[in-house]
This record gives sequence, C-alpha cells and structure tokens, in this order.
Amino acid sequence: MNISVEPVTAPRVATTESIRLGLVEKLAYAVGKDPEHATLQDWSVALGLLVRDHVVDHWFAATRAGYSKHGKRVYYLSMEFLIGRLLNDAIANLQIEAPIIEALGELGLELKDLLGQESDAALGNGGLGRLAACFLDSMSRLAIPAYGYGIRYEHGLFRQRFHDGWQIEEAEDWLVSGHVWEFERPEVKYTIKFGGHISFDGQGQTHWHAEQTVLAVAYDTPITGWKGAHVNTLRLWSSKPTEILDLRRFNSGDYLNAAEKLIRAETISRVLYPDDTTAEGKELRLKQEFFFTSASLQDLLRRFLTEFSDLKLLPDHVSIQMNDTHPAIAVAELMRLLADEHRLPFIEAFEITRKCLSYTNHTLLPEALERWHVGLFRKVLPRHMQIIEWIDYHHLAEVQGKGLPVSLDAIRIIDHGAEIRMGNLAFIGSKRVNGVSALHTELMKQTVFSEFHKIYPDRIVNQTNGITPRRWLYECNPPLRNLLIEAIGTEWIGNLEKIDAATAFATDASFKEKFAAAKRQNKLRLAAEIKARLGITVDPSALFDVQIKRIHEYKRQLMNILETIALYHAIRRTPGAEWTPRVKIFGGKAAPGYHIAKRIIKLANDVAKVINNDPIVGDRLKVAFLPNYNVSLAEIIIPAADLSEQISTAGMEASGTGNMKLALNGALTIGTLDGANVEIGERVGPDNIYIFGLTAADVADIRIHGYDPRPTIEGDPVLAEVMRSLVSGEFSSDDNGRYHGISDVLYSGDYFLVTADFQAYFQRQRDADRDFRDSSRWTERAILNTTKVGWFSSDRTIRGYAKDVWNVPVA
Repeated sequence: MNISVEPVTAPRVATTESIRLGLVEKLAYAVGKDPEHATLQDWSVALGLLVRDHVVDHWFAATRAGYSKHGKRVYYLSMEFLIGRLLNDAIANLQIEAPIIEALGELGLELKDLLGQESDAALGNGGLGRLAACFLDSMSRLAIPAYGYGIRYEHGLFRQRFHDGWQIEEAEDWLVSGHVWEFERPEVKYTIKFGGHISFDGQGQTHWHAEQTVLAVAYDTPITGWKGAHVNTLRLWSSKPTEILDLRRFNSGDYLNAAEKLIRAETISRVLYPDDTTAEGKELRLKQEFFFTSASLQDLLRRFLTEFSDLKLLPDHVSIQMNDTHPAIAVAELMRLLADEHRLPFIEAFEITRKCLSYTNHTLLPEALERWHVGLFRKVLPRHMQIIEWIDYHHLAEVQGKGLPVSLDAIRIIDHGAEIRMGNLAFIGSKRVNGVSALHTELMKQTVFSEFHKIYPDRIVNQTNGITPRRWLYECNPPLRNLLIEAIGTEWIGNLEKIDAATAFATDASFKEKFAAAKRQNKLRLAAEIKARLGITVDPSALFDVQIKRIHEYKRQLMNILETIALYHAIRRTPGAEWTPRVKIFGGKAAPGYHIAKRIIKLANDVAKVINNDPIVGDRLKVAFLPNYNVSLAEIIIPAADLSEQISTAGMEASGTGNMKLALNGALTIGTLDGANVEIGERVGPDNIYIFGLTAADVADIRIHGYDPRPTIEGDPVLAEVMRSLVSGEFSSDDNGRYHGISDVLYSGDYFLVTADFQAYFQRQRDADRDFRDSSRWTERAILNTTKVGWFSSDRTIRGYAKDVWNVPVA
C-alpha cells in the first residue's frame, strides 16, 4: 500500500498558549498523569517531550536538506560525548524561553525547578567528551551535515561519592527514568564480530568465522544549532545479543548460563572506561572501541550507498574524524569493509581509507597513546591483525622507497612484534593529523610524531580547541549574559569574537559595578550549592579559587593542595595579618584503578576537614571538594570562579577547555605556559593572567639531565614545612603513615615536577591575594578575560576543521 503524507514543511511556532496547552496534553497522553497528581519529574518529562517536538521539526528539515544536496557529511567518532542536560540547551537554542516561562507561570510552575529534574547524560568523563559535545553544537550552528558516533553507556563512568574522604564509585543510573531526547532505532542494527578464525576460499576471498557476535542498535539524539537553523544527529550504539536466551539451558534449570550471551553482549555498552588493570578489563576496552567504530563505519557506508554506487567516490562525500586514538581501529576496519565486504582491491581500499580519515591527537602522554598486546589483539580481532600487518609492511616499504633518513622503528605500527601502537596506525591511515593547541601541535612534530613529520611535513595541522558560547556563557551564566546583551546586543552568541565589542566597557564604572554584581550573584548560587552538598558555609566575598578537572598527577591537583597547606600554616602563625579570604574549590574524578589519584582526593578531603574546622583560621580559608563533578555542576561552578587553576606540568596538557570556559566567565587564569594557556595569555595580555613556572622546553631539558627534588624541598622553608606535615600525620591523625607514599614520590624523583614549580606557584598565589583586594581593578581584568577570549569559540575551531581537514562548506 502506498500512502502519501505531506511532510512537515515549517517548524511550529511557540506561543504561551500553545506551550501551556501542549504541556498539559503531553502530561496526559505521553506521561499518563493529570495536573493534580503530577510530580515535578512528570512535568519535566512533559516539557522535554514538548520541546523535543519543536526540535524534531528543525531536525527533519535539516535531514531532508542534506539528502537533497548530495553533499559531503562529517562523521565524528568519539568514545565520549559529555552532552550534559539537553532541555535548557534546546530551549535556549530555539529561543523559546520567554513563552515557556510564561506558560509555566500560569500553571504554577518554575522553569528552573523542571530543568533540575533532568539527569546528566553519563556519556563522558572530562575534556575529551565535552569537546566532542561542543563540536556537535558548532557543527549544527554552522550547518555542516554531520553525525556524532559513540556508545550509549548504560551506567556511564561512575557516580562519585565520598566516604570518610575516600572516593567511592557507584553505577550511574541516568537512564533509570528514561531519556526523552533519544529515539531508539531498532531497525538500524549491525552485526559486530569478535574472535574466531579467518579462512580464504578458492577465489582468494576472506571469511571471518567469529567466536562471538553482537548487535549494535542505534539510538539517535538531535543536536540543535543556534536558533534551530540546523539540527544534526548524535547516534549512539547499544550492544544487544544476537540470541536473547538459550531456551534449552533455561528449561533444564541452568538459568544463569542460559542468559550468558545476553550478559556478555550488554556488558560492552554498560560502562565507560572499564578498569583495564586486569586482562578482562583490557579485552572489554578493546571490544568497546571496535564495537562502536565498526557499527559507525557500517552505518555511514550504508548511508553513502543509498545515494551513490561507486565507492571510489567515498572521499568526496565522507569525512571521518577520529577523536583521539580510541577509534583508531577505524583504519583497519574501513579497509576490511571495503576489501572483504565490498570486494575492492587492498591497495585501493587503503588509499580510499587514507583520504576519508583524519585523526585528532589529544595527548603526548605515553599511556594515552594506546598500545595493545599483539596476543590480545589477535584473539579479539584476528582479521584486523592481518590487515595491520599488511599496512605496516606496505607503509615501511613505501617509506624505504623514498630513501628518507628516518627511524623505521619509530614509525612501525607493530613494535618489535609485541605491541600495536594505535597512534602510529591512526597517523598512517589519515590524511590529516591535528593538534589541539599551537604548543601541542609543535610538540607533536618534535616528539611523538617527529619521524612521521619528516615523511609527511604537511600532514600535521593545528586546530586549537574551543567551547560553545551558547552552553558556556549564554545558558550557564544568565546574569552576565543579560549584561552583555544590554551592552552590545546579541550578535556575540552566534559569533563569539563579536564579544570584543564589550572591551570598551572594561573601565566604565557603571558596567564594572554590574559585572561585579553578576559575579556575586553567581557566587551566592555556588555558595548555596556548597552548603547543600557539603554543609560548609563559605563567604561569597572571598576569592573563589577553582580547580575542576579529571584527577591526574600531571594536572597537579597535588600542588594546589600543598599550597593550600602552606597558606593554612601561614594564617595560623599570624591570624591577625591582612589575609585575602579564599575558598579552594575542587571537583573531578579519579579513574578506579588510579590509586595515587584516589589518594590525592583523600588528601584534599583530609586537608579540608582540618582547615574548615579550625576556629583560628575561620573564614579566611575554606576548602570544598564537590563530589560527582559533571556538566551541570560545572555550569554552577564556572560562572562563580574568580581564579582558574590551569597548573599542569608544562608540555603535558594538550590544550584544555576548562581554561577557556572559566576565562570566558570572568575568571583570571593562574597557570603554566602549557596547552592553550599560551594562546589565552596572548589574547588577554600578561597583566591579566598569572603565569609561573617551568616551560615545556625547561621540562624537556630536565627529562634529559634529571632532577633531584631533595635540595629544592630542603631549600624552601615553606615547602619543607608542608612536607613535614604530610609525614607527621597533621592531616591524618587516624593513620600517620597515610601520606608517606605521596611524600616518597615527591622526594624520590617527582616526575611531574610539583616541587620544582611550587615556590613560583606559591608566590603567584600571593600576587593574586594582593590584587584581589583591589576589587575595581580585579573586575576590570575579569571583564578583559571575558571580552578577549572570543577566539576560543568552538565555532572558530570547526571552521578550521571544515577548511583545513574536512573540505566542507559552512554557513
């Protein structure tokens, strides 16, 4: 039967009446509640469904336009998409906040109460995932037809809580009440194979006989661009069994083993970054990476073949971006699909692959440039092992044929037959490789990919990271948003570099007063959150000193804690001196198997316990470590920050995006010349940033010549006193030896150079104390941080990718 239905041709108009009536209708017919008995959660779901209808109108229009133009699509492969809550994001992007607030008011409801009912989508951990989310926003803003591809983690990374100061990991339950923004696509599913063996038929065709097969089932979430002008899709894969239940085993009473295939399959999409300190964890991690990469490549090939028949045209219509090394298996998998499934010659499949794929490198840390043991890899992906061996041999022969003076060992994918270097695979299989800050890109050329750079001098390009101004100013900071709109209009929301127009107001007394009032309003909100979560009362007039990021030794939360101890000792010695009240605010999770990072969290909480209960110190210093740091919590902390801690060991932070968010919201940065701090400093000026410590070149020199921290510690009375307090049990009276391990690490080598930078860091903190007391001048500098960082918009970053990497037009 052929049924002709007219498609929706124009998005519906949102009025107060249509919102009010539509909301009551959704409550009744989608949620199944009447207004008299509905909870806030019920109303929130109804509002989400109603706003989603508006988004879908724009989504359909964008999808139809993409197919009608037969243009090029971008496919963004990422293990993480830290999208946070989506209701407020959609309302803001569609510009329908006013009628919604009015309609809710008529129903006796407040928008902020309903927004708070939505769960954060637990699809990421830190900067990598949040960057991917910002990029999706900007691709929609710039009307680039695109898909984000990842995994629909049922339990995310983990929900963090503290027990006696120790991190406790619990399963996330973000999907327990459903997720109104996703659309399940049960008809979109692909078979994913693992293990088994390979055979060849008489025609030389390869056949993979898998030991395990699972299904990747699609769930789609629309990602709305500014003013709804374009909507793209985030497609996440959930792992399902090919056989739900072994009925024979079940009927014989073997209930657990009857569900074995179900459990093994669903495990793949349960948790983000399973602990890979065990063999089982490593295997699961590899399976996850292949699972979503294979499903995504199968999906984009299917979509391409609905429009075109010649796979040689694939690079003209498809650009695939690998976000870090997690999806690097895409090089071998795309070759497998083209050669084994679509019968292209191997060399042709390789050339097509290299023209479609690009690779973003996010780190120079060796442990983050993934390596897989050959035995494990061959067990899980036997066909891909063969393909990688072919790529490695072919590439080495290609390089040798050029007669270039490079180290062949450095460019091998298979390292001495023992490990597969995924960074090398990604580089070889890509047309472009990009760094994420100017410094990081240059260090890539000089260090991890120096030999590749000799061979391919034009392949490495820079695309400094950015953040979406919609989420990270317009939505999360209404007081500052409204002030900027009053002063310079709204153009900056869609083009953040236009925010520079507000620079003219940096010395205007009235504007400064309003800017300071906006900051205080945000600090009052954060103070209330700290009180509610931790029971700690903090002074909103104090300097709010913020370090919010994944807990890792190179990010040096430890140095911040040591400086906190030093400041505490100084205040106790002379409590009557002129102290600038300060609140130290921490947030971030440590990987479950990263034991020293978890001990650093414990130290921070132990230090907080002592300081916050010391009557001599009082309100002069408080420490607050907020548990379960996520996007929604960041949206409260970032607008309230006065000082932004970006203190990583120089040369180790690829870029950072928290530094950009905090600066945009009027926080001054204290940091090393690392990552994008360098570029932030160039834009805000040296007087409006606190730079200290070793440079990347200094660190490289130390790595060559070595470093003995003992003379540094013993030669600095402040640091020596701090170290004595760690080993004496001043902050661990129940276990005097708890922090001997941290002390030993700092004395015995201090790889991350905490002690080397401590004195310079401590002095810059005192500079910040002094400067904060001049509130007028501090406000002026905060304004300049906001108005001078417009270049760090993810819209600008995506324009760079579109031009230099993907070769796609932008709106």
